Amino acid sequence: MRRPWFGFLLLIAAASTLAAQAPRERALFDGKTTAGWRGFKKPSFPTTGWVVQDGWLVHKATNGQESQGGGDIITVDTFDNFDLSFEWKIAPGGNSGVKYLVTEDRSGPIAHEYQVIDDERHPDAKIGPNRATAALYDAIAAPANKPLKPAGEINGGRIVVNGMHVEHWLNGVKVIEYELESPALMAAKAKSKFKDEPGWGTKLKGHILLQDHGDQVAFRNIRLRVLPATSSTRP
Repeated sequence: MRRPWFGFLLLIAAASTLAAQAPRERALFDGKTTAGWRGFKKPSFPTTGWVVQDGWLVHKATNGQESQGGGDIITVDTFDNFDLSFEWKIAPGGNSGVKYLVTEDRSGPIAHEYQVIDDERHPDAKIGPNRATAALYDAIAAPANKPLKPAGEINGGRIVVNGMHVEHWLNGVKVIEYELESPALMAAKAKSKFKDEPGWGTKLKGHILLQDHGDQVAFRNIRLRVLPATSSTRP
C-alpha cells in the first residue's frame, strides 16, 4: 500500500526538477558596485573611466584623453544561451555598444555588437543603417522606424541568443533577428569589417562587454536569464 507521504515526496521531487530546469535570471549589475565585471584582458575593474553613479554604471567622456577611459569592461562569467536586458543612455553625439560572444583569445574585443549610438549626431551612424542603434554592428541594419528615444533619454535594449538564433530588441520591439553560422550571416560578414576575422559569426561561449568608445554612456538594470539551448523566448 502506498504510504500517505509518498505522494508528497513525489510532488517535492517534481518541483525540484522543474526548478532545476527553469531558466535562471540574475542581475549582472547590482546598481551599487562593479562586482562581476573586469577590464577586457585585465584581472580587475578599471580605476579610471567607469564609475557607479545613482544606480547607473557610467563611462565618463574622456574628451580625447584616452588614458582616462579605462577601456572596455566584460563580465567575469561567460554565457552561450541567454536573454539579456538592459537600460542605457547615450550622451548627445556619443557612441558605445554592448558586445556578446566575446572571447579574449582574439587580439581585441572583436565580437557581435548591439550598437548604442546617437543616430542623429554621431558620424558613424551616418555611414549606414548597419551602424545605427540596435543594429548588429556593420552587418545587419535595424529598421528606420525603430522605436528609438533621442540621446540623453533612457532606452531599453535586449539581446537573445537561443541556440543559433539571435534577436535584438529596442524598447520592447524586436528589430532584427539572424541565425549564427547561416549563409545569410556569412554573406553579411563578407561585406563587413569582420570579413577576415576568423570565428566571427560562429556560436561560442563568451563574455558580455560594455564598450569604452571615449564618450559618455550609462547602463543600468542589466539582467540576464540563462536559457536552455532549445528554449522559447518571452515576448
